[in-house]
Amino acid sequence: MTRRTALFLSAAASAWTKDTELCFLSALELQRRLRKKQVSAREVLDAHLRRIEVINPKVNAIVTLVAEQAKQAAARADEEAAKGRFLGPLHGLPIAHKDLQETKGIRTTFGSPLFKDYVPTRSTLLIERIQAAGAITIGKTNTPEFGAGSQTFNPVFGATKNPYNLGRTCGGSSGGAATALAARMLPIADGSDTGGSLRNPAAFCGITGFRPSPGRVPVVPSSWDPLSVSGPMARSVADLALLLSAIAGPDPRSPISLPESGSHFAQSLTRNVKGVRIAWSGNLLGLPFHRDIQSVFHAQRSLFQQIGCKVVDAEPDLSNADEIFKVFRAMGFYRQHAEKVAKNRGSIKDTVLQEVDRGARLTPAEIAKAETGRGRLHARVGEFFAQHDFFLLPTTQVPAFAIEQPFITEIEGVKMGSYIDWMKSCYFITVTACPAISVPCGFTPDGLPVGLQIVGRPQDDWGVLQIAHAFEQARKLERLPEL
Repeated sequence: MTRRTALFLSAAASAWTKDTELCFLSALELQRRLRKKQVSAREVLDAHLRRIEVINPKVNAIVTLVAEQAKQAAARADEEAAKGRFLGPLHGLPIAHKDLQETKGIRTTFGSPLFKDYVPTRSTLLIERIQAAGAITIGKTNTPEFGAGSQTFNPVFGATKNPYNLGRTCGGSSGGAATALAARMLPIADGSDTGGSLRNPAAFCGITGFRPSPGRVPVVPSSWDPLSVSGPMARSVADLALLLSAIAGPDPRSPISLPESGSHFAQSLTRNVKGVRIAWSGNLLGLPFHRDIQSVFHAQRSLFQQIGCKVVDAEPDLSNADEIFKVFRAMGFYRQHAEKVAKNRGSIKDTVLQEVDRGARLTPAEIAKAETGRGRLHARVGEFFAQHDFFLLPTTQVPAFAIEQPFITEIEGVKMGSYIDWMKSCYFITVTACPAISVPCGFTPDGLPVGLQIVGRPQDDWGVLQIAHAFEQARKLERLPEL
């Protein structure tokens, strides 16, 4: 080996070591180093771009990459930092956006061949807030077609793989985001959630995903329906709260937006949890759960007791949640996609067609019954949370399943009636309109991550983050994917 070759290899190893360090740092630590000018936005971006180059071909999480645009944004961030001006709480942090979010000047496909070349002329409010807070957009993350289902695959980009086992699904519909985070290709990511799309992939990929209260992160244009929300994903609760601080806050164009400023979520999450009243889902809402999920979940009970919580077996009455969710989900699909289906029925996947068709068949009586039932369910949930501070249950009913399988058809001998019935542990919670987070709590014997779902009182997003942070600090769980 010549001296020149040795020097080259030494320099390459040094660069790779620095790249690895930057990509494995928390978002909060990256933020601290950027503000102290210990590292530049360009260095952080380049490290993540090099990791994406190596890792993304294995997992297919980031489906549109705008490296040059990101480099220009990082250079502007560094120019401002040199003048002592930082762009916001996310200054210099790389991020990719779920491919259901329209991004100005960046291809947005919705996972559909109908939009494979679509480039929006404006961004959604979520994207505007993220970029205004100083984050560096690097591209888009994969999602199932129109976000239908919790298995991330589509005819435009194919399937996204689980970084803990490349033969398993990453979940969905924010599956690309979850995989990108777990694989250390991004420090933060955004997602959305109707039936569990922030929580389910977070559980499958061993990261955190938070479904905020409806209106916490406004959607424009908006409706009165609280079923679908946008929210943050990250590798820790503190990083997730950092992103939430930038995207939460009122907007006069959204009729259900909440009045509190997002800056509230930038405070310390530390809380004395002694005496906090935990309702433990001992009966698992009467739903079937895979035995490995049950085992890992119930093993966490003693930890909450050790940190001072009062844990009792108790569950809210969600007996009509299934019917309510399916009615309003079908209405939402009809509202968003009926026109596309009428013109392009042969180019849209069956599960989307099923939802739109059901929405078209709904009668006024069925809708009225679902709305009345939702009101009564909310009242019961309110009474439940007068006695308990938080409700805990597993995030998913099964571990991550084979990537070739579109959806789960049976759990512990119980047949599933539809392509989403295996997601009831998440979408029952959706119907309550309560904030809910998935945090990693362990692994199956096969090494697959398991998520714990913490549900809080209506609009107590801050309390959910605090108790999740306390659990995370006590659990100290980390087993990295081998990629």
